[in-house]
Amino acid sequence: MVSDFIYLSPPHLGELERGLLLEAFDSNWIAPAGPHLPAFEEEFAHEVGTAHAVALSSGTAALHLALLVLGVGRGDDVLVSDLTFAATANAVTYVGARPIFIDADEHSWNMNPMLLAEELEHRARRNRLPSAVIAVDLYGQCADFDAIMNTCRNYEIPVIEDAAEALGATYRGRPAGSLADIGIFSFNGNKIITTSGGGMLVSDSPAWADRARHLSTQAREPLPHYEHTEIGFNYRLSNLLAAIGRGQLRVLPERVAARRRIFATYKAALGGVDGIEFMPVACYGEPTNWLTVITIDEHRFGAGPHEIRQHLLAHDIEARPAWKPMHLQPVFEKADVRGGAVGQRIFDTGLCLPSGSSLSTAEQDRIIDLLLWFRS
Repeated sequence: MVSDFIYLSPPHLGELERGLLLEAFDSNWIAPAGPHLPAFEEEFAHEVGTAHAVALSSGTAALHLALLVLGVGRGDDVLVSDLTFAATANAVTYVGARPIFIDADEHSWNMNPMLLAEELEHRARRNRLPSAVIAVDLYGQCADFDAIMNTCRNYEIPVIEDAAEALGATYRGRPAGSLADIGIFSFNGNKIITTSGGGMLVSDSPAWADRARHLSTQAREPLPHYEHTEIGFNYRLSNLLAAIGRGQLRVLPERVAARRRIFATYKAALGGVDGIEFMPVACYGEPTNWLTVITIDEHRFGAGPHEIRQHLLAHDIEARPAWKPMHLQPVFEKADVRGGAVGQRIFDTGLCLPSGSSLSTAEQDRIIDLLLWFRS
């Protein structure tokens, strides 16, 4: 569809993905089974440095299964990054557990390891340790996983890395998604790569990967008839979408490089403007800059994020507020939170700028000019 509207992070596909999709279509492997599915899993596991990968219908499905394979269930507590998309916390409720939110730190906008340590120490004294921790790699930047993992290892608590936004990022030279016990990714249409919908669960544990794969196919037993000894889910990715994913994976370095260039261009044009600050880049890794996010001091800049977003929208440009922290969401208003002020400040002042890898130089220049209009 041809449109002059500039979207925040639209899908970016080419002839390679189209060719693989048509190949899968012509082979008549339309149903979930098919040769592209295991090939995509193998190639993806190699890309992120894990032994196993399980292709699923969404990143949310991957979170749900990750909790199940870790044995998290009704009445358990799970510590979750407060500054994230709702799917991270929603998955906790699917298994009957209770999310407990940990605020972000100023240096990465990800889960604050010191607050995590304080919460675990507090819970250990009460004999109420959580069953798992979910740490998010926000906007394509990894959380500080050495600190998080060391703390959780002391209490023998498993960790899930929600790398939905961070495919292609690194932490101390290691790929995002490989930094915890289980990693998950999203292939939603706005992500670094897309299969239109879809997700992936990755782990070095063959038992966990096999368990997730079993549950994702309605927990069907390996018998000629349909036999089920437990409840499963229809979470398997289709062969057609896996074909698209294989093509997208091959252009991943180009897609990440494009988003980093877009971030650098915004930074060069706006980094010196009074009242605008950029999401900080942590010293321990290299983000993908899935989205370029700025915070705006309304008094110094002359306009706030809401006014700027409306101004861009009036010129057919999509921008969005930063994530609203989970503890501020009405659905989680009764949940416990440690901290909260950092995430709330980011939400109050943050704005996500168009960052799709197909964004042209002319389009980005137009966005920058419209932002600087408030300074003229």
